[in-house]
Amino acid sequence: MAMNMQQERYLYNTVQQASPAQLLLMLYDGAIRFSKLAIKDIQNKELEQANIHLGKAQDIIRELMITLNMDYPVSEGLYMLYDYFIHLMIEANVKKSEEPIEEVLTYLTDLKETWMQVVKQQMQQPTAR
Repeated sequence: MAMNMQQERYLYNTVQQASPAQLLLMLYDGAIRFSKLAIKDIQNKELEQANIHLGKAQDIIRELMITLNMDYPVSEGLYMLYDYFIHLMIEANVKKSEEPIEEVLTYLTDLKETWMQVVKQQMQQPTAR
C-alpha cells in the first residue's frame, strides 16, 4: 500500500512537471497501452476487462480531442480522426472484435511517432522567445 502511494506521488509529480509535448506523448502511450490490453482481453474472453480498457482508451482519445487547439488547420483533421477512433472502439466493444482496435492502434502508434519527431526537432532548435 505504501508502494502504491509512492507510485501515485511519482506519477503526479511526473505529470505536473511535464511539458505540453510530453503530456501529449503520455496520452498516446496510455491510449496505446489500454488498446493493447483490450485486444488481449478479447483474445482471453475477458469481456468485462475489455470493456473497461476500451473505455479508458476512449477517455484518453476524448482528452486528445478536447485539448486540440482549433486555431491550426491540422486540428480539424485530427479531431475527425480521433472521432473515428472512438467509433472504432465502440464497434470493437459491441462486436467484441480485435480488428477495429488494431486499426486504431496502428494510427495511434504512427501519430505518436510523428509527434516524437516533432518534439525532437523542437528540442534541437534554439528557442527564439
